[in-house]
Amino acid sequence: MRFQFIAAEKATHAVTILCRCLRVTRSGYYAWARRPESAHRQQDRRLSVLVRTAFTESKQRYGSPRIYEDLREQGVPISRKRVVRLMQEEGLKARVRKRFKGTTMSDHDHPVAANVLNQEFTADAPNQRWVGDTTECLIGGHGSKLYLAAILDLFSRFVVGWAVSAVNDRHLVIRALEMALKRRGPGTGLLHHSDQGSRTPARTTRRSSTGAASPAA
Repeated sequence: MRFQFIAAEKATHAVTILCRCLRVTRSGYYAWARRPESAHRQQDRRLSVLVRTAFTESKQRYGSPRIYEDLREQGVPISRKRVVRLMQEEGLKARVRKRFKGTTMSDHDHPVAANVLNQEFTADAPNQRWVGDTTECLIGGHGSKLYLAAILDLFSRFVVGWAVSAVNDRHLVIRALEMALKRRGPGTGLLHHSDQGSRTPARTTRRSSTGAASPAA
């Protein structure tokens, strides 16, 4: 490892100084440098390229378990321990996903509508049943926050409307619902469900259904 470090740093520092700092001899380093690369090391270099490629394609989110699975699915013969070692040598570390925080407030004195959906999170056709919720997202490293409101169609499992704001209020969820209505144009009979304690306006519903004509139907 010391000789490898010298080889990597010799473009910026003299070999003599590097050898002295690492307590190895120049002759030992040059003998190592002239030695033919082992088959194991050649394979390491090839696998390092594949590991880095998989890591980059995952947008730096995959750790060694996912990288290992990805390479095995491609038919690459490699062990989990080798993936860990190569990632450490390459300095590859998965980015930690930011946790999302739910914003439902069940402890309130607002009117609560009947739970028409009744935990039946399925639909037979598009625009039959939508569910909505908001979540808190931490931005950067200084505690800044943004709030995301989203509307999901239970048939397609696609987000059909969304809105982002620095303030978690009824205007946020209204904008998300307005986007969904504008994009999908649902007919009469749409069931829109939101958690009890959400920021959905009282006339729209909490844990209930709404018509599709407007947010205040």
